[in-house]
Parts: sequence; structure tokens; C-alpha cells
Amino acid sequence: MKFETRAIHAGQEPDKLTGAVSVPVYQTSTYRQDAIGKPRGYEYSRTGNPTRTALETALAALEGGRYGLVFSSGVAATSAVVELLRSGNHIVAGDDLYGGTYRLFEKVYAKWGVKTTYARADDPVAFRRAIQANTRLIWIETPTNPLLKICDLRALAEIARNANIPLAVDNTFASPYFQRPLELGADIVVHSTTKYLAGHSDLVGGAVITSDRASYEKIRFFQNAAGAVPGPWDCWLVLRGIKTLAVRMREHEANALYLAEHLRKHPKVSRIYYPGLVSHPGHRIARTQMHGFGGMISLELRGGVKAVNRFVSRLKLFILAESLGGVDSLVCYPPKMTHGSLPPKERLRRGIKDNLVRLSVGLESREDLLEDLRRALA
Repeated sequence: MKFETRAIHAGQEPDKLTGAVSVPVYQTSTYRQDAIGKPRGYEYSRTGNPTRTALETALAALEGGRYGLVFSSGVAATSAVVELLRSGNHIVAGDDLYGGTYRLFEKVYAKWGVKTTYARADDPVAFRRAIQANTRLIWIETPTNPLLKICDLRALAEIARNANIPLAVDNTFASPYFQRPLELGADIVVHSTTKYLAGHSDLVGGAVITSDRASYEKIRFFQNAAGAVPGPWDCWLVLRGIKTLAVRMREHEANALYLAEHLRKHPKVSRIYYPGLVSHPGHRIARTQMHGFGGMISLELRGGVKAVNRFVSRLKLFILAESLGGVDSLVCYPPKMTHGSLPPKERLRRGIKDNLVRLSVGLESREDLLEDLRRALA
């Protein structure tokens, strides 16, 4: 089946009892058992819920994986993957990644003896050189947050395979519509379902998808033991969101490319980051591993922080807010918002300058969005 068909039907067969076309919201904490030791497939909703099962099945199908697991947030999903490691293990991660992931690595797992080395995200050789004898995980995002670097998934998958180290990819920015890392050699895919998968800025959730049975069993054990699971209503909302994922992602990309083409020569913009532009350093690789370039744009503005404050205060359609991937266009200031957990020197070292803004391009009229940006820049 094609992607659009899987998004509507995978794991979402009509209800056997009533024939309901929409997956029911099983709003229950517990389930009747026929006898001691004889449940009907479900026992307690922390362990499993039919609405959650439908979502996990659907997400696995969209990513081309065998197993899906969902969590109460993207950070919870990331934690579940890191829980595969033990004290004394080592992670090699891309140097451009979500601030919450950096905080998790440096403020939580580091004190438990799991250390992280950061390699230049768009340089596979840097990853190979950073691998140590105790490295047990390679972690990347592509496109990265917030500088939209492109990691060469095939090259990194080969490096990971040769070193017998699992490669985990945060695929949130691309979504499975535009990129499927498992098909390119990755071992684990992570999503913040809060973003494009749900698509309407009305829930928080996360997901892990893999085809490796051993990893799945360990992560599933952690999911149940730690209990950071979404409720059935949030699962249902994500299921509803993914039915329109293909249509939405095509429009997100069309709008973003339209804006990027117009902004790249704007006199108030000193640099633009969008992998759909031929001038982007990762454009060629993106074309070989992605089916589209997504809806995220980052800009560096001339005039520093003062220019950023003026720009943000004058926007009418772009809403100043955390998060991304919804139908509403959002503007974010990474140094104080998504990446505020990085020390200032570390942000600058990674290229996150004080004049950087990040745009999540929504589904409004592209002409209206461009006019909003032009007015704010003027």
C-alpha cells in the first residue's frame, strides 16, 4: 500500500463490535478478566490499551518498521531509547540537536555514568572518529534543530553497522512522509508526536519505532515499568492527525519553499537555513534520502537581538511560541526558548547565534505569510 493509504488504514480497521469506522477511544484504566490468569488481551492501561495499540501499529507501518511504541512525550521516548544503555556506556550524538535532548544527556544521564560526545552533524567522518570502545548508541536528528543540517543517513548507518552500534534517528522534523530512516539503515526512529504527526498543537506525545525485536522488548519493558504512556484520547488525536499527514506535509513544504525563495535575498536576512534551497550545503544529500524538505526554516537577521525583538513583536500571523509542526505558523527564538538549556558559550560554539529565529511554517495562505514576514522585517 502507498503511504497515504497506510496512514488511513494501518492498525485502524473498523471496530469489530459496532462497525465504527473511527477507532474507539477506550477510556478505561482496567479490563475484566474471564478468570485468574485469563485476560482478554488487556489487563491495565499502563501496560496496554486498544486505542494505543492502533496508534503504535499505524506508526510502525508509516515508518516501515515492525514495532511501534508510544509515550507521553518526545523526551519520554528519547529516555526509553537511552535506557537501553548502562552506566559506563557512551553516546555519539550530532552537535546540532534539540535543547531538551542535550539537557537529558548532560543533566540526567551524565550523572548516571552515560557520557556523550558531540560530532559535527553533517560530517560522517566526525562520527566515526568519535566512536569509543564503550560507545553503545549513535544519536542524530536530520534535519537538525535548529540549524537544519542534513546528516547522511546511509553513511552513518554503514558506520554504525561496521561498529555494531545501533543508530537512532529523531525524525520529527521530516516526518515519515518525507523520510523513513529505517529504510536507509537506521535501527531506531524517534518522534515527538506532538509535532507533525498530530499536527494541530493540541497534545504532547512521543514514539519509538524499530524492526529489532530485542530492542523492542527492552523498550516495551521500560514503557510499562516507567509508565510514561499517553492516554487513549491523546492516542486518538494522533491517529486522527496522521490520516491527513501526507496532505499537510505537502502544503507545509510548498509554503516553506515559497517563503525561503523570497527571503533568501531579503536585505534584512543575513543567512537562511532551508534544505530545499539549492544553496543549502546538505541539499544534495537531502534529495537522495528525503521525499521533500519539510516546513521548517531558520533565519539569521541583520541587527542582532534588537532586530529579533522588533521582528517578533511585529508579526501578526506567526505566533511566538514553543513547538512546531502544527497548522498554525509559529516563530521561535532558540537561544531563549528551545535551546535555552544550552550554556551561552555552548550555543555559540554550535552555531546558534543570538540573531537566530526559527519558523514553523503552517498551512495559512503562503501569500499572507510572506506579507506578514515582509511587514515585520520592514
